[in-house]
Amino acid sequence: MTLNRITPNSRRAFLAGGAAVLATPALAQSTAAVNSTATTQVERDVTEVVKRNISSFRTLDWQPYFNDTRNGAILVDIDSRAVHYWSEDQSIYKLYPSSVPLTEDLTRRGRTRITQKVDGPSWRPTPSMLKRNPEWPKFIGPGPDNPLGTHALYLSWTYYRIHGTHDTRKIGRKSSNGCIGLYNEHIAELFAMANVGTQVLLI
Repeated sequence: MTLNRITPNSRRAFLAGGAAVLATPALAQSTAAVNSTATTQVERDVTEVVKRNISSFRTLDWQPYFNDTRNGAILVDIDSRAVHYWSEDQSIYKLYPSSVPLTEDLTRRGRTRITQKVDGPSWRPTPSMLKRNPEWPKFIGPGPDNPLGTHALYLSWTYYRIHGTHDTRKIGRKSSNGCIGLYNEHIAELFAMANVGTQVLLI
């Protein structure tokens, strides 16, 4: 039986490689933490939730919620986890499944509007997010690790957005810190139709 001798060169290579492995995941771990399953609430009885969500995921009329559809209208139904869109002339109606805030404390309801549209958004956690999750990175640029997905519609409320997500597990669940998430293909479609100034109601 022969033993492999550890030479000074091989020892240095091993230590350098080990240091790289330990140092490299710092950003990867913090980035992954933002998109981990820990940020998604999974209900105990998935079958029951699916049945309930399907029964409540229905088309709605705009009249009970808006005086008109001038500049378009978006209704976010947090209970049924759905986003409704009507074009100004009402010729287009869209219904999308969405993610919603994790808790009632993080949920905001009421009237707002789109103030900015960003294709390829960057993400910065809010001060309250960093307080709850100090290990999170302070900035994530556009790309597959970005929690805002491919597009974002900024609302008049600070820190609130309707945006995409690369983590499709989050859709249909309580999984956000306040924002409303859509599949990337759905936010891309809504992004193209909605305007700065489009009225938004969260109920």
